[in-house]
Amino acid sequence: MVNEADRRPIAARNLGATQRMAAALVARGASPNGISVVGMVAGMGAGLAFAAVAWWPGAATPLWLLGALLVQARLMANLLDGMVAIGRGVASPVGELYNEVPDRVSDTAVLMGLGVAAGSLALGIGAALAAMLTAYIRTTAKAAGAPMDFAGPMAKQHRMALTTGLAVWCAVIPGEIGGPAAVWAVLVVITLGSVFTAWRRLAAAAAALEAKR
Repeated sequence: MVNEADRRPIAARNLGATQRMAAALVARGASPNGISVVGMVAGMGAGLAFAAVAWWPGAATPLWLLGALLVQARLMANLLDGMVAIGRGVASPVGELYNEVPDRVSDTAVLMGLGVAAGSLALGIGAALAAMLTAYIRTTAKAAGAPMDFAGPMAKQHRMALTTGLAVWCAVIPGEIGGPAAVWAVLVVITLGSVFTAWRRLAAAAAALEAKR
């Protein structure tokens, strides 16, 4: 049985279209772990599309749009894998690994790809490490006995929403304002926001664990 408190609160989970998609996958016996892997592949593809903007600037517009679509595909897979697992009533011994590891790979690929597009791989790596820190604190705090904490302001869905918006912006707005400068600014926001989110989760976990004494 899945504890609802351990699931990321996502409003789209209650949409009729999403539930119909999940029901169709359940009816076909889709593997939740397989869906997680598909999401990871989409995340890696998004990262490559973003990086390719620096390699083939003449194709920047379609590459930005492709990256945005793949980011959304990654999020949709993240949403559907849990819904399918519950719908089929299946629980894999390695399900938690498939739930967490592909997310870390996807985040890293997307943010490093943005770093390449910004002309600073180091900045992309920094953003990826900051994003990973938020997940590390969440899972470590849960293992220590604190409640699962998905608080922002730069949780996964917030990072990916900002990334999608950036990609569409860069596809529509030509020149520097829609290019490396914009990507650089968004990566800085993601990095600083993720560090703050990590601190916020850590403080909340410490308070919850202290309250149990």
